[in-house]
Amino acid sequence: MARHRITIFIVDKDAALRAQFRKALKRLYRVKDFGTAEEALQAMSDRRADLVLLEVGLPPMNGLETLRRIKGHWPETLVIMMTDSEDVQTAIAAMKQGAHDYLLKPIHVDSLCARVHDTLQTLRLGQEVRVLQERFIREDVPCVLGESRVMHEVMELVTMVAQSPDTPVLICGETGTGKELIASAVHYRSPNAHGPFVPVNCAGIPADLTESEFFGYEPGSFTGARASGKKGLVEEAENGTLFLDEVGDLGPDAQAKLLRFLESGEFYHVGGTRRLVAHTRIISATNQDLGQLARQGKFRDDLYYRLSVIKIEVPSLKARKEDILPLADHFRRLFCQKFRKTVETFSSEAQQALLNKAWQGNIRELRNLVERAVLLAKGNEVGLDDLGLVVCPPSTVADEEVFPPAGVDLSSVLDALEKRYLEWAMERAQGNEAKAAGLLKMNYHTFRYRLKRLEKHDYPAIG
Repeated sequence: MARHRITIFIVDKDAALRAQFRKALKRLYRVKDFGTAEEALQAMSDRRADLVLLEVGLPPMNGLETLRRIKGHWPETLVIMMTDSEDVQTAIAAMKQGAHDYLLKPIHVDSLCARVHDTLQTLRLGQEVRVLQERFIREDVPCVLGESRVMHEVMELVTMVAQSPDTPVLICGETGTGKELIASAVHYRSPNAHGPFVPVNCAGIPADLTESEFFGYEPGSFTGARASGKKGLVEEAENGTLFLDEVGDLGPDAQAKLLRFLESGEFYHVGGTRRLVAHTRIISATNQDLGQLARQGKFRDDLYYRLSVIKIEVPSLKARKEDILPLADHFRRLFCQKFRKTVETFSSEAQQALLNKAWQGNIRELRNLVERAVLLAKGNEVGLDDLGLVVCPPSTVADEEVFPPAGVDLSSVLDALEKRYLEWAMERAQGNEAKAAGLLKMNYHTFRYRLKRLEKHDYPAIG
């Protein structure tokens, strides 16, 4: 909240003291003063104060009763109690009832202003944390939505881990399971929530630039460096969280420097000699088996142990089938709002197809599929045609012939299956067509011909 919008109430029977405090505070805040609690409470009904400076010995309603009423009706209002006597029991009673602070008269104006400033900093940080947490709940609900026991266990662990603002966390799971969302859940539920959340894909940073990206550089430290120098990611995430996605792709030099930072919190700019310190939490994620990579000598085992003080395993979507339909429904509402459409539900055939699908791409694939379906839907429900899926027989009844009521275009289904395998091979080969052809035991030219032919058609996907 900006300073000019802060409202402070001064409640004290001493008119001269109220005038003195009002004069000192009104340059920065909106200030009102009252001689009785009843007047202040009536004014609170019209406009809630952010902070109340409240005398204990008020007549006829005393300060403790006034405090109780303020906290009962306006719990977010901060209250600083003021008293003439060093009554420890009164101070304890006030703090138990929710007073933020306690001042003993006579109160010097400079001391009062400093205490008010510190108290309002607490108010501002609390508001920022609430905004961040509300945004997280509103925008990132897909990572926690669902009824599966396994996700409830994951989120219980997230809540516990979040309480420690500097413990490293390693998040493991398949591509598309929502590892970054889990990392943001840890961040926004932690004491670091008011600080930045800085995500970085380690696989996307060239090896020769990793050190300068992570730790920054001094002016003119290498060819192409900015004349003003540059902050590194650990500084950008100061007092917050640095999220290292695909941490297993870091090279040996970067691993060594990251380990040093994790152990000491210290680092140097590239080209610099001054030792720097950053209070930054590291949360990393991987879809690889870092333990296996460490045993193979492809990842530092000491870094692996340092990163994985706490390990969170994010389940694949096929391991949490109870969550498929709730997630799909969340995305339906999301994209109805985005496209301004009124698609109210999924048909029973569409729901069955969603449940039967393998979901190699996990939540990311589900989100993309529902986005397409909502955009294409013509009526008030998402059907099989909108999803581009067919109902396949469940594995438990694989021997039976199961067909939709309208029948099956077998040629299209076979083409869709072939197209799916071609796409999977390209993903596994990271876009290398020759390697993808080899994975499918196909001639390179035949592979290219089939891929180009099938890309021209929008076949129904196979679940």
